[in-house]
Amino acid sequence: MAFSLKAESRKETTKSDIKQLRIQGRIPAVVYGQKVGSAVIKVDQKELLALLRQNPHAIIDLDMPDGSGKQPVMINEIQRDKLKRERLLHIDFHQINMDEPVKTIVSLEFIGEAEGAKEGGIVQIQMHELEIRCLPSQIPSSIKVDISNVGLGDNILVNQLSVPAGIEVKSDPNDLILTVLSPQKETAEEEPANNEEKVGQAETSNEAATEGQPV
Repeated sequence: MAFSLKAESRKETTKSDIKQLRIQGRIPAVVYGQKVGSAVIKVDQKELLALLRQNPHAIIDLDMPDGSGKQPVMINEIQRDKLKRERLLHIDFHQINMDEPVKTIVSLEFIGEAEGAKEGGIVQIQMHELEIRCLPSQIPSSIKVDISNVGLGDNILVNQLSVPAGIEVKSDPNDLILTVLSPQKETAEEEPANNEEKVGQAETSNEAATEGQPV
């Protein structure tokens, strides 16, 4: 799914001009690629934030201000404020060729309830995204991970995923995606019992020692 975003032309300006630009709700940006060269632009902050909330790795139809029409781009880099991460400072767009494979990130969508969870186990997700390579038109909105058959102590690795045809997984095949930990309740219940047993043994030892002492 492609998203649309309108770009406006921007001239190289001073820091104070850039600050004023952000106050006006515009984010300074650069778009580069074979067809567009390197263009300095600005985009609407609200539109960009809405896009990022839906899918920061999506293909974007960027409406260029030079009259060349819409160009397919992807976000290459986002610069954020160090203290206020939600505050965007600058965006780099990379114009892509729809006939050439690209590397990108897609979300993992976990479906089903793990067998181990039904037995009291704890599901721990280690990865929420996967790096892939494919044609832009083949980029899925997400990759489904069925966890229904994962039992206690079991896990899912990257190399166990089933991905659509034409998609090459670039993440490490041995990376851990999900695991189901055994419940810790039994261990927690055993500790008080063990403590009581130790106290009883200590009292018996003290009584035995007292019996052997002169009155």
